[in-house]
Parts: sequence; C-alpha cells; structure tokens
Amino acid sequence: MTARVFVPADSAALSVGSGAVAAGLEAEARRRGIDLAVVRTGSRGLFWLEPLIEIEGADGRQGYGPVAAEDAAGLFDAGFLSGGAHAKALGRVEDIPWLARQQRLVFARCGVTDPLSLDDFRAHGGMKGLERAIGLSPDAIVDEIVASGLRGRGGAGFPTGIKWGAVRHTSADQKYVVCNADEGDSGTFADRMLMEGDPFLVVEGMAIAALAVGATKGYVYIRSEYPHAFDVFSRAVEHARAAGVLGERVLGSARAFDIEPRLGAGAYVCGEETSMLESLEGKRGLVRVKPPLPALSGLFGKPTVINNMLSFASVPWVLAHGAKAYAEYGVGRSLGSQPFQVAGNVRFGGLVELAFGPTIRELVEDFGGGTRSGRPIRAVQVGGPLGAYFPKELLDTPLDYESMTRAKGMLGHGGIVVFDDTVDMARQARFAFAFCARESCGKCTPCRIGSTRGVETVDRIAAGVERQKNLEVLRDLCEVMTDGSLCALGGLAPLPVLSALDHFPEDFAAAPKRAAAEVEVR
Repeated sequence: MTARVFVPADSAALSVGSGAVAAGLEAEARRRGIDLAVVRTGSRGLFWLEPLIEIEGADGRQGYGPVAAEDAAGLFDAGFLSGGAHAKALGRVEDIPWLARQQRLVFARCGVTDPLSLDDFRAHGGMKGLERAIGLSPDAIVDEIVASGLRGRGGAGFPTGIKWGAVRHTSADQKYVVCNADEGDSGTFADRMLMEGDPFLVVEGMAIAALAVGATKGYVYIRSEYPHAFDVFSRAVEHARAAGVLGERVLGSARAFDIEPRLGAGAYVCGEETSMLESLEGKRGLVRVKPPLPALSGLFGKPTVINNMLSFASVPWVLAHGAKAYAEYGVGRSLGSQPFQVAGNVRFGGLVELAFGPTIRELVEDFGGGTRSGRPIRAVQVGGPLGAYFPKELLDTPLDYESMTRAKGMLGHGGIVVFDDTVDMARQARFAFAFCARESCGKCTPCRIGSTRGVETVDRIAAGVERQKNLEVLRDLCEVMTDGSLCALGGLAPLPVLSALDHFPEDFAAAPKRAAAEVEVR
C-alpha cells in the first residue's frame, strides 16, 4: 500500500526549504524500498512550523515540523509514516491549538488538498456552491448573497450582493467579472495562499458571480511579485477548463464563462479598482474619476463586477450552506469570517481565520504569542501601509468594520503588523508619506504633491526645525489629502500619520532624532 505524505509547495514553505524536504523524503523512501507518494499542498498558514509535513492516518493527519531535509532518515527511523514518536512530532494537525481555535470557512482546504486536483477539491466539498447556483435564477443567487451579509474583503466593506445586483440589472451585450488579486498591503498573504493552496475555490466563486450577473468573461489581476501563485492559478484555470467547469457549458449547463489570469506590472495603485481596469485594458495604471461606477461602466466600458479574491472565495460557502448559516458568524453588520494575517515582530506569524469580532489583542497575543524579540508591544498596524497604528491601550478594539471605523482605523485586507517598543513612530509616519509618494499614479495633486511635502515636513519635525509650526502644517496637509485625493491611496495615507501623531506624540518631540544635516529637503 502506498503511504502518503503531504508537503507544502506554498511560497512561504518553499522559502524555508520544503522543496528539499520533499526531495529528501522521496530519496530516503527509495533507499529503503518504501512505496511513498509525496503530495504537494498549499500551507495551513502556521508559518513558524514550516515546512510542516503531514502523514495520513486512520486517526487523521499527524504533523511534524518544522522539518529540514536532513531530518528524513530520522523520521523514517522513528516510524513517522505510522505516527511514530519524534522530536518534531506535533500530533493531529487539527488538534494544534493555534489551528483548532479558528473558524475556517474560506481556508478549510488550504494545506489539506492537492491544489491542482479537481477530484481532491470535490472530495473536500468543492463545487457544491456552483452546483446549487446553476439550479437557481440569477436574481435568486444575488438575493442569497445579499441575505448573507457578505461584504467586500478588500477594505471598503461594500455589500457584495448590492454590487452584483447593480451589474445584474444593467443591460449590456457583454459583462465582466474581475477579481482583484493585487495583494500589495504589508503583512498580507491571504490571496497568495489561496492561489497556491485552493485555486479552484476562487474559480468557483467567480463562476457563481458570472451566473448571477450574466457575465461570460472573467479576469484575475495578480500582483507581479507572485510568479509562483500566478503559475499555480493559471494551471488551475486550465484544469477547470478541461474539466468543463469553465468554458461554453459551465458544469454542463447552458451558461458560458471563462477566466483569464493577468499578471500586474508592480504598481501598488493598481490595487485601486479603476486603476486596475486601466491596466487590464493595456493602459497606464491611472485612477479613473467616478462616476460612472464600474458596475455600470467598467472594463472596456461594460458593466463589471469587481471583488477582492477573499470576497469571491467566500461565495461558494454561502451558496453551499445557505445565507442564514453564513450570517450566524460575525457581529453586527460584519458577518461571516475574516482571514487575519499576523506578521511583523511576532512569535507565531501566519493566517488566522475567525468570525468577525475578535480583538487586536487576541490576534497578536493569544495567536501571535507577543513579540518575537520578547520586548513589549508598542504599536500594531491594522489594514496595510495605509492603516492606523494602534497603541497598547487600544489593543482591545474589536476587529470588525464598524468598530475599526469608530477607532479611526480600517480593517483593510486583514493584515496585522506588530512592532515592539523600539519602533520610532515618527519614522513610521514618514514611511507612510514616502510610500504614497513612490506609489502615487500622479493624476491628482493632493496625492502627488502632498505626499512629497509630507516627507519633507516630517523630516523638519524630526530635525527640530520649527516643530510646532510644522506639526500644524502636517495636520493641515493630512486634511487636504484626505478630502482632496482622487482615490484611497492619497486619501488614506494620512491615517497612519495621524494615528502616530495622536497616540505617540513623544516621538515627534523637539529633540531631533537625526542631525539637521541628515534632513533631505527636495
């Protein structure tokens, strides 16, 4: 009988040697005459345990990690194929507390299945949502998404069903479904994990959206820094097309829908939906003026559904289990689950999927285990490079859309980056402006010029040059950028700056942190 061992081929695992681990296990099995099948999976998201290998057994999967290539012989000697004792044995993977406490709806298959096996996908519940959707009318699908309370997971939190309804009821000879996978926020990796670990889930979610709105063509816009994810997802689309999941007859129905993956060109601003549309059309990634909204006039001027990858990935669960079941997760108007990505100066980094409502403290202390440096937590940034910094006094803020807004922050894509007490928050504020200046498309003055002036003003404050006057200028500048920028890049860049000013004023003290001679004013 062939034994099966599961070894992740996710980028995070590959970066710490999972490819060598897989080769080492195969070589050792051949040397011992053991019939071994190494199945390459995605990652479960327990990054401090990568490479995490799993052995299929009668009592579930037994885990070992982190494993190195040189551990192969010792693992075989310990009888790991039957769950034998070893220094790196973890027991049943599902029982690892970090994983057992999660509520995995979207990421249930990541790290479990072969990402390029449709049979594996179906065996673990895949395609049930699409199969149900085929039997529903387009309006019924939209109604189900509306009733679920699913909101956009890209940051704005706009109700997904409302957006789909607008496209559904707009007449056109062609409609599109576009998945925004330009995952550029610091500390985020959920989209990458899905593309590398469960790509058929995204295909299924986009196909359901197409059935709902009457679209026949879809695009997935993938950030250029994800070549491995692009390759895996592209192969998954080919497999789905060959199996009749995509094409002229979706799952044998009378409906047609196909997907084309597109690789971005490295611009952060293309994460903004209209800039992404420009890039998909072969143009420079410049933000469009709205209205018209993309739901009415989007890609190539046609009605277009644009959702974040996590939004599309949530849709199959809603259709498979029902809107009511999905809406039982979460709090208030933030329903369902959110994949939080814990990163930065933290002991246990990785992906944590929970129903909306846990506090920042639960994520960074209970799951993250505090700082990796062992020093006290000083600040936690939530929502990417344009997200607010939360001091330790606000770590009990719940992670849902409304609570984050009340706390003058945003949830964004669910990225959480931890800093210890050595961080200089004035430098972090400067980084927000510098990042905006570098990534601005340049179309609007508040973003293009304001971000550059912001860098200069923070430098003057840090150098002790007319501190009070420049602090006032800094706040005025933030107000102009917030109110006057064309898109969220310039409009949200002040968020981390103002949170640093409000919560960490001592870092903007008169005593210069750098000599005046170091200040570069352009």
